[in-house]
Formats: sequence, C-alpha cells, structure tokens
Amino acid sequence: MPGITPSQTVGPFYAYGLTPNGKYAWNDAFTNNLLTPDVTGDKIRIEGVIYDGDGKVVPDAVLEIWQADAQGRFADPQDSRGIPNSSWRGFGRSGTTDAGEYSFDTIKPGAVPGIDGKDQAPHIVMAVFGRGMTMQSMTRIYFDDEAATATDAVMQLVPAERRSTLIAKKTAAGVYRFDIHLQGDNETVFFDV
Repeated sequence: MPGITPSQTVGPFYAYGLTPNGKYAWNDAFTNNLLTPDVTGDKIRIEGVIYDGDGKVVPDAVLEIWQADAQGRFADPQDSRGIPNSSWRGFGRSGTTDAGEYSFDTIKPGAVPGIDGKDQAPHIVMAVFGRGMTMQSMTRIYFDDEAATATDAVMQLVPAERRSTLIAKKTAAGVYRFDIHLQGDNETVFFDV
C-alpha cells in the first residue's frame, strides 16, 4: 500500500533496557543513582509521579536525565573545562513503578553558561518516553530554592502561568518533588528541541 510509513510508539519497555544493577550481564551504565564515590556537591533525590491526560498514573514510562555537576561542568568531551569528578557521568535513567513513581539520586547541579554569555539557573534536562508517544518529550527541572530560576533565560520563554510546571518543590532536606503531566490542564511544559 503506497503512502507514508506509520509511526510507532517508543514503548513498550523491557526490564533489560533499564539495566537494573547487576541483574544482567553487561555494564549497568544507566541507573537512577548518579552518585559516584568522588562526586562533590549537595546530594539530592528527585522523586515524582507521571500522569497521563486523564490524570491516571503511567506505570510504564522511562525517564532520562542529563545534568552538570555541582560546578556546572558536563561529563562530555565538548565541555573543555574538565570535571573534577572523574567518574561522574551526569546521566541517569529510571522506569516508573506500577504507581507511576520514579526517582533519581544525584547532586544539585551548578549554574551552566548560556548562549547569551549569562549563566543559566541550575537545572536538569529530562526526557520522557512512554506508550503512545512517537518520540520523547523534553523538559527541564528547575529548583524552587534557587533565586536564579526566576530570571533564567529559558524560563523567560515560558508563559508566566505555566512556569510552575518546570519547578521541583523541596519537600524535605535534600528531597525535591517533580510530578509530570503529559497532557491536560496541568501539562508540564515540554520543549521542541
């Protein structure tokens, strides 16, 4: 039949795709625990729930984060500043539970240089993969206890009434909550990158 090839969703996901710490015989490069023995900075935990457009939890999503270290440096050859944490990867992956919950143990990132020469507020980049999605959705996690969040250049691109969907709320010492709404009235802001 001639025509456009139909799209496929980015799921379902299988357990081996999450490389759960030694359960499979290869390097567990992707984990929700980004903490390494030589990492410096404030250790934090980000936790939350993913909801679909009807407000129901999404039990089979996968989230990936990428972030700078506490000094605002990336574990990437393109960041020529070099990182003092030699084993820091700055990348993690978490699947959701049956209750739609996810979590990451990491460090609070530092400010990173922006393209305008000004520092960007500390943030974490997150990709969300799930059933029914033909490609991942990209968002950012900012922190409610960082003054620079309010003046961040990327945050300023978001309508004021929607900015709260990008801000993780501190719920306890070292713990932040960041719920994700894929659609609906409280839809998280996603970026077209």
